[in-house]
Amino acid sequence: MVLSEFGEIVRAEFQKSFEIRSELIQHEEIVMPNHIHALVEIDQSEKRNDLKIKRVPKREDYQQNHEAYRDLKIKRNRPVRLPQSISSFIAGFKSAVNTKIDDYIDELQLNIPKYNRNNHFFQPNYHDHVIRNDQEYQNIKYYIRYNPENWNYDRLKDK
Repeated sequence: MVLSEFGEIVRAEFQKSFEIRSELIQHEEIVMPNHIHALVEIDQSEKRNDLKIKRVPKREDYQQNHEAYRDLKIKRNRPVRLPQSISSFIAGFKSAVNTKIDDYIDELQLNIPKYNRNNHFFQPNYHDHVIRNDQEYQNIKYYIRYNPENWNYDRLKDK
């Protein structure tokens, strides 16, 4: 896969993620023209007792303590991003890539918009999958390795 300058930034930041995060193990990755595939393992051999998650109140708590909760304002729950998790890794990776690309845009004084909350470089979410057995692992590994051969570059011209 021949990468653009932005693609090289993505690949470099992905590799750097595994130097920074000791709990991550990289098995496979490929940066494609408009997405990335990777097999990433989280090494949970060390106990993570430092993770303290506050207990979310249960329905019974509200019913038993109705007076205390009567004026409670209901607000939207934000997703919880645990340390040393895939979501934490992806968020850090995306943030690092956006920063490096913005620095690149500034350095070369490119006449293109920088990336921010309103102008995303990455799609807002990602797809993850827990691999359950060796056959599934081998199938996904094969797919990642040979995906560039099946890529239809004409798809990008149409957009």
